[in-house]
Amino acid sequence: MKGLRWMMGMLGLVGFAQGAFAMNVYDFKVKDINGKEAALSQYAGKVALVVNTASECGYTPQYAGLQQTYERYASKGLVVLAFPSNDFGAQEPGTDQEIAKFCDLRFKIKFPLFSKISVKGKDQAPLYQHLIAQSPVEKGKDVSWNFEKFLINQKGEVVGRFKSKVEPTSQELSSAIEALLSK
Repeated sequence: MKGLRWMMGMLGLVGFAQGAFAMNVYDFKVKDINGKEAALSQYAGKVALVVNTASECGYTPQYAGLQQTYERYASKGLVVLAFPSNDFGAQEPGTDQEIAKFCDLRFKIKFPLFSKISVKGKDQAPLYQHLIAQSPVEKGKDVSWNFEKFLINQKGEVVGRFKSKVEPTSQELSSAIEALLSK
């Protein structure tokens, strides 16, 4: 697989190959909030909660719950991975730098924050194509709003999907996280 990726990279097909040959979430490379390439493989072996975020949404206060969830479970093997998106009601109009500043000043976010992406439509990021295609719930259905959450197991497999209205600190999500962390 690595040899094939190297060859695809040499042929200039890295973006195509990433989406087409990804076996799990941890096979993807994305850009962090500072624009640097980040391999999600650095989180392999952890449980991940992947969420699309926005700074001007009615669900924006969920950043606080995401931080609480991260603090509660990080030492047990959970990571929260936040992907800002402007796909719903133009509720994330800021630049990556503005988003990072907002998250730090308003919510003191310590979990990884990534560069703004599209989570639906013609510009949908390969990671989100994968999440949607592999989701055990609503498989193939686009993300419907900001703060939709995908739960990823230690092997990088999508094992859960939670709508925006499900709070990060809810019993429903906490139970799912705890079940994965106990494995």
